[in-house]
Amino acid sequence: MLRRLFIYLSTQQWAYRLLLSNRLTRAMAWRFVAGEDLETALRAVRDLNARGIRAALDPLGENVATEAEAVAAADEAIAILRRIEEAGVDAYLSIKLTQFGLDLGDDLCRAQLRRVLDCARDLGHFVRIDMEGSAYTQRTLDLFDEVRREYGPETVGTVIQAYLYRSQADIERLIPTGARLRLVKGAYNEPPEIAYPAKADVDRAYRIEMEMLLARGCYPALATQDERLIGRAQGFAAAEGIDESRFEFQMLYGVRRDLQERLAATGYNVRCYVPYGTQWYPYFMRRLAERPANVLFILGNLLRR
Repeated sequence: MLRRLFIYLSTQQWAYRLLLSNRLTRAMAWRFVAGEDLETALRAVRDLNARGIRAALDPLGENVATEAEAVAAADEAIAILRRIEEAGVDAYLSIKLTQFGLDLGDDLCRAQLRRVLDCARDLGHFVRIDMEGSAYTQRTLDLFDEVRREYGPETVGTVIQAYLYRSQADIERLIPTGARLRLVKGAYNEPPEIAYPAKADVDRAYRIEMEMLLARGCYPALATQDERLIGRAQGFAAAEGIDESRFEFQMLYGVRRDLQERLAATGYNVRCYVPYGTQWYPYFMRRLAERPANVLFILGNLLRR
């Protein structure tokens, strides 16, 4: 119930204004978001790198409404790639296709995506195409298939959401292609006709798909803060003789920093997903939906205004 509420609130401007007007709730948002500009986010990345943790930079934003906005988003992504190179940090870029105009047509989006991937390939950097709500799943995978064949796994990868019923079949199809996949549980409010509604079922699907990727995937990224699933991955890898260099754990900025550092200190590849930008509100609310323990903190501060 709380998860659905916070996903609903992520789309409401009145809730955004209420949260923005409160100093303490804004401070809470900065736990999960590394500021509103690239240089602030790069400082967070340098701090992570100093602790042996890699990063994935995500300039927040989605669903642009005009061609000019799509071109501007691609321009920004190219500038970020160049700044990553200049700064010498260990980070890759994460993008959403609706930032590049997917709502306005595949051709516009494809053209902007190719501009970004051309830059990434020239610089020797990697770009992850993030996954959005289920309305975009097939279109995202179709465009990914196109660019994967042209640019290869060294330059581009994508994301699979474990809570969708279709995901196991998608993984089976993509593994033989050498696609680099990031496995997440899923953070959108999807109907039970297409996604597992119960957490136990999502966890079970994640475990199955995680083991598929560990056994046969191309450097999978296992994105979870769930220690039980992390322990399962460690045990499976050890039992199957899968070296720690063949996969990485990924976690969210501001979540389980202790676990991130512990895994990195014991030799695992760890990457922290670092979101930033002025359009942080929908992302922040989806994080609250995933972590109901934070709800009382937020409500308490709002009631004390």
